Amino acid sequence: MYHNPRQKEILLLVQRRGFVSNEELAQAFSVTPQTVRRDINQLCSEGLLRRYHGGAGLSSSVENIAYTTRQVTCLEEKRRIARAVAQKIPDRASLFINIGTTTEEVAKALHDHSGLRIITNNLNVAGILGQNSSFETIIAGGIVRSRDLGVTGDATIDFMNNFKVDFGIIGISGIDNDGSLLDFDYSEVRVAQTIIENSRKVFLVADHTKFGRNAMVRLGRLSQIDALFTDRMPPRELTNILTEANGKVHVAGDNDGKKNL
Repeated sequence: MYHNPRQKEILLLVQRRGFVSNEELAQAFSVTPQTVRRDINQLCSEGLLRRYHGGAGLSSSVENIAYTTRQVTCLEEKRRIARAVAQKIPDRASLFINIGTTTEEVAKALHDHSGLRIITNNLNVAGILGQNSSFETIIAGGIVRSRDLGVTGDATIDFMNNFKVDFGIIGISGIDNDGSLLDFDYSEVRVAQTIIENSRKVFLVADHTKFGRNAMVRLGRLSQIDALFTDRMPPRELTNILTEANGKVHVAGDNDGKKNL
């Protein structure tokens, strides 16, 4: 099908970055959000892109966006989410923190806490938290992935099963509208499931691009989460699931402001 020059540029931009919001596209091409949505609808109907909450991304459900791209995608939103999480973590608490670019921002936001005890399978998180001399940071054993310095495998799961912590902080690749928590890597999912099982409270950190996003491995259900920290109010289907399970939604706004549901 014929693509106008703007649609071709949208395709190239999404391919480079993995995800682009409607607002960014409207500003980049000096058009209205309605025009952007029409372009995205056409590209999605051809299977070239996939619609996500607030924007468009790559259509694959079997391969995640490159780690270096994820590090800069929605970075400010991830930082706001991280600050909101840090406000809910008291000093001298025990935590699991798993693999993910948003959980890495949480680690940075926790830097001014004191006396935390953290178990992680993320070497980036360990490096960030290791700079605070009052923290005890424990790295789970296992196989180190070169692409993101995550640690996974049976040894990781066996090690984490030795602990019961106050807070488990996990990231996710996608949240289906039926409440399924989805990811791309089965080994990574098994570690996250272990974190859920061994945490008194589970905090899920996910920016708005994860709502409705596809990935092929099911981690669990949104109803297993005590609190979702995000940057925009989720679709009604998801808020209903959390409300029925006595979970909470924390929407991090500008200037560290938050809306709680």
